Amino acid sequence: MSLSAADNEALRQRFSPEGSPLRRHQERMLEMMIWLDEVCRRHEIPYWLGSGTLLGAVRHGGFIPWDDDVDIEFRHEDYPRLLAVLAQETEGTDYALQTHETDPGYFFTYAKLRDRRSKMQELNDYDRIFTYQGIYLDLFELEFMPASLHWLSNRTFGRIYKVMKNPEYNNQQLIRKTSQIYRLNERFVFPVLRYLSLLFPSKLMRYSPGIPFESTRDPQELFPLSTVEFEGHRFSAPRNPEAYLRRMFGNWQKLPDPDKIQIHINKLTY
Repeated sequence: MSLSAADNEALRQRFSPEGSPLRRHQERMLEMMIWLDEVCRRHEIPYWLGSGTLLGAVRHGGFIPWDDDVDIEFRHEDYPRLLAVLAQETEGTDYALQTHETDPGYFFTYAKLRDRRSKMQELNDYDRIFTYQGIYLDLFELEFMPASLHWLSNRTFGRIYKVMKNPEYNNQQLIRKTSQIYRLNERFVFPVLRYLSLLFPSKLMRYSPGIPFESTRDPQELFPLSTVEFEGHRFSAPRNPEAYLRRMFGNWQKLPDPDKIQIHINKLTY
């Protein structure tokens, strides 16, 4: 159930009125979403809007008025081809594919599509060692994995956060130490966890190893994919968006306290 037009407009006027920094940020992300949608359709790579982006589509008809990021989800089996395609498609464009391979300082296990024409600083300051620091879309990978094995992957990846919070390391030391942990996980730890997942199969999909979020996806609620309207455009979405949102957020129709809303961005320049 979406909000009434009047309630939604009131929230937009409060948080992201036309011409405001946040609205400009959202418009740039929408431009990137349209480009990515075209690439994925042309190469027949399935995707769907996820998390807060899907919530915004269903409840607000677009961005949650205070939202400053975009979540897009892919199946594990489609992810390698996605990265290969984006590595080619971003050449000579205003966008960049950000992975550990394209940006040695980038230590997350999921990719981002970055805008080259902007530069932002997030409040957590992890991006201080990233080469690409523009506006982004999060490209999340999901696969079947038992909760216990996913929990273990988060513990092994969590060592990176401890390194990043150590004030004794300079940026080059941070890149070197986070890269060591990243490579250990990708080459040894995560493959072992994926093998164990085959022995103890799960009926639910979770974020791929190292992505530190615990929510689940039911394939019956995801596939076959549908579409949803978002800011006047149509994008791929789960088969049952409301069931997806209930699983993730519970009472997804309830708005948070507007006075307690926080954003991720500290500074943004174009």
